[in-house]
Amino acid sequence: MALVDSFGRIATDLRVSVTDRCDLRCLYCMPEEGLTWTPSDEILSFAEIERLLRVMQTLGVTTIRLTGGEPLMRRDLPNLIARIKQLGVEDISMTTNGTMLARHADALKRAGLRRVNVSLDSLDHDRFTMITRRDRLERVLEGLNAASSVGLSPVKINCVIVRGVNDDEVVAFAELARVTGFDVRFIEYLPLDADQQWTAAGVVPSAELITRIDATYELEAEVALEAAPSRNFRFADGAPGSVGFIASVTEPFCESCNRIRLTADGQFRSCLFSVKELDLRAMIRGGAEDAEMASAIVASVANKQAGHGIGTPVFVRPARSMSAIGG
Repeated sequence: MALVDSFGRIATDLRVSVTDRCDLRCLYCMPEEGLTWTPSDEILSFAEIERLLRVMQTLGVTTIRLTGGEPLMRRDLPNLIARIKQLGVEDISMTTNGTMLARHADALKRAGLRRVNVSLDSLDHDRFTMITRRDRLERVLEGLNAASSVGLSPVKINCVIVRGVNDDEVVAFAELARVTGFDVRFIEYLPLDADQQWTAAGVVPSAELITRIDATYELEAEVALEAAPSRNFRFADGAPGSVGFIASVTEPFCESCNRIRLTADGQFRSCLFSVKELDLRAMIRGGAEDAEMASAIVASVANKQAGHGIGTPVFVRPARSMSAIGG
């Protein structure tokens, strides 16, 4: 069996949310107040995650990304990374907000983490505090430097661009890439915020961002070696770092997407925008055999929708926000 949908798309990249808890309250993924965390007994244990990963390995999954919430809020995360490494997974990565990364970077690297993506939507102190509702920009910058110093590579920055909020910082982020050698990825604003304030007017098309940066720093397109959501560019003058653009809204890449997701409470999602979930927690705690779970996962992927349809009359917004799904 393999994870192939009816359109011939093959899933090999699994995003595993290890917690829905977070120490920030970002505008784009969770409300400032009124959020109820999932009870700890409803969160998958490390043993349950490991078992499900074993099953998915037999179906062709080769890449694991740990997400949240904020994954570093999950106690003893290096232990989980070490267990995943022992399964023979070579490409283990993590998406984090970076506030606790400086403290844990070395342990994560030693456990087997290969690379890291840090969410950072502003380099301006006051604006960062407004977006995240917390004053922790310096911690994030320290985390980026710590990740680089221990050899987590590449260090990538995920920057969600919203018109009228932070789109004036695009060139500043390109400058950061040039100075540090980090890879900055600009992500179009998605309708996954908990407050449901998303509008199409807030989306800045990636094509516009490319033009803005290229006007200051000439860009050269990188040759894509494999299917990937990001369209990446190097700097023509040979400066280090890179910039990439994930145009999920204006240039959807659904036909080549190879990603699947497992939420912290054990729900399997064949797409970030799925409106249906497969309850693997219920299966694993109900005594299901590995083959039974594998068959259910294969069937779920086989029924994957053709595309998310953002901006069209057929689009249905998922009930969960990004913090509950996992980045």
